[in-house]
Amino acid sequence: MHGQRLERFVPFLMVLPSIILIAIFVYGFIGWTGYVSVSNWNTFVPDFSFAGLKNYAYLFRDFRFQSDLRNTLFFSVLFIGSCLVIGLALAVLVDQKLRGAAFFRNVFLFPMALSFVVTGVVWQWILNPSTGVNLWLRALGVENPPLWYVSTQVVPKIALGRIQFGLPLAILAVVIAGVWQQSGFAMATYLAGLQSIPEEVREAASVDGATEWQKFRYVILPMLRPMTITIVIMLAHVSLKTFDLVYAMTGPGAGYVTDVPGVYMFETSFRGNHYANGAGIAMVMLILSAAVTVPYLLGRGRRDLGDVDIN
Repeated sequence: MHGQRLERFVPFLMVLPSIILIAIFVYGFIGWTGYVSVSNWNTFVPDFSFAGLKNYAYLFRDFRFQSDLRNTLFFSVLFIGSCLVIGLALAVLVDQKLRGAAFFRNVFLFPMALSFVVTGVVWQWILNPSTGVNLWLRALGVENPPLWYVSTQVVPKIALGRIQFGLPLAILAVVIAGVWQQSGFAMATYLAGLQSIPEEVREAASVDGATEWQKFRYVILPMLRPMTITIVIMLAHVSLKTFDLVYAMTGPGAGYVTDVPGVYMFETSFRGNHYANGAGIAMVMLILSAAVTVPYLLGRGRRDLGDVDIN
């Protein structure tokens, strides 16, 4: 009896160290960051006196932080949308079982092996307005090639508070670099989904007279919906916490046209010693990430519970 009781606790004891470490180094530090964000610790000397929401009010009035939220919105939409389209196209291409498909699969996946820092440096060279791809464009007769990441233009430039709301053209250079690296992830996820679709399903659609496009549009694409949701969640998480790619490639940019909350948080906390403001930025980033991931996790949990009930 004693041995059976001990055996029941063995699984719990096996995961107990992980639970303790996660509680301390994840949730404990989240709580600490939240506490610092409502303190007056904005100098080199610690000051944990309660400041209320003063730091958050300052952030949302701050021109740079407003620009960061604008840039994050446009970067996330363009980055995720481009990765979905390119990743799906590459997956369909590789799934055609053509000769050399394995070679191209590895080629498309290779950028994922690089860090965002390396990717940022490489694309900074490629898109350098003076020495990069613009040299080829000028050789082809283009008189005014793009300024890429040094452009300060915002389109359509709608005045919204203190910022010009619109797409900063400089952020497109960062999007290109990010898409180059992460499209392989989208391709691999979609490819796994394509290869899991039974051949009988495709054959049944053919027997019903569906064309190749109709099979893709009405049979295959709906079955790839779980993969699409997974890619969107993962890439949204990446885009909201982007730091190293922007920091290595462009920095904040002139007029903060390529700045993002991660860069602002780093410079505010570790260069300006405004720890409470930096903690506030980190908490806003956490809330944005939670707004994307928590609904997905709750939905996934309900589905899992439904599966258990059925069984």
